[in-house]
Amino acid sequence: QVQLVESGGGLVQAGVSLRLSCAASGRTFSNYAMGWFRQAPGKVREFVAGITSSGVSTFYADSVKGRFTISRDNAENTVSLQMNSLKPEDTGVYYCAAKGLYDNTFLSRAYEYPYWGQGTQVTVSS
Repeated sequence: QVQLVESGGGLVQAGVSLRLSCAASGRTFSNYAMGWFRQAPGKVREFVAGITSSGVSTFYADSVKGRFTISRDNAENTVSLQMNSLKPEDTGVYYCAAKGLYDNTFLSRAYEYPYWGQGTQVTVSS
């Protein structure tokens, strides 16, 4: 089992930056690809960003490309999401997720992730 705990959400104005963090425990963190997803009220959960277990490759949704950056620290067992130039449409609950052991494929598919955090709320006001 992999346990995930997100932090760093909040209420911010459009245009500012926010950094989310996710702390992992329970297994060797460096063996797991990680992803960030978000869910706005009344909408399905959507992919935001993903990073392979080594951290070499990253992937982003078109809506956040150039504004958000995913990174990981395998020594500290954390994955982060730096969010710049936030927009009201970035509002939602942000979830950290871990893929299966040694699985670095299809990072954008939510149903491929067996491990999820509880989520942290991000609200961007206009």
